[in-house]
Amino acid sequence: MRIGTGRRRDEFEINVISLIDVLLTLLMFFVLTTTFVRQHGMQVTLPKASPQPAADASPLLVVIDRDGRDYVGGTAVQGDDMKALKDAILAAAGTDRHAPVLLQADALTSHQDVVKAMDALGQLGFARLSIATTPVHPEHR
Repeated sequence: MRIGTGRRRDEFEINVISLIDVLLTLLMFFVLTTTFVRQHGMQVTLPKASPQPAADASPLLVVIDRDGRDYVGGTAVQGDDMKALKDAILAAAGTDRHAPVLLQADALTSHQDVVKAMDALGQLGFARLSIATTPVHPEHR
């Protein structure tokens, strides 16, 4: 037997409207104060070059074939070390360190051989270095 059966029990209710308002306010705050990170590609300023070397001086020609053999001014370098390459460059260039140098390397030459030639030229004081390439034809792209 229950006493007070005529009374009705109150149902409990949670009011979430104020919680939704707080959550939306926080969401707006974070959206407006967030710094958006923009993903950029690498920005590179490409050098400008004329298609032909200057006509006032003929360049010193350094050629590296696919096997890594060096030729300076059309003459093969005797030896594979850096000293032999430097001696050949000095013999071909003389005392003029401001002369342009044209480096021609075979496409299959190892990167190390090209860097070795560039390093030898840099150590000797040559600053006007051009690397020869062949133009890409539109049908070969």
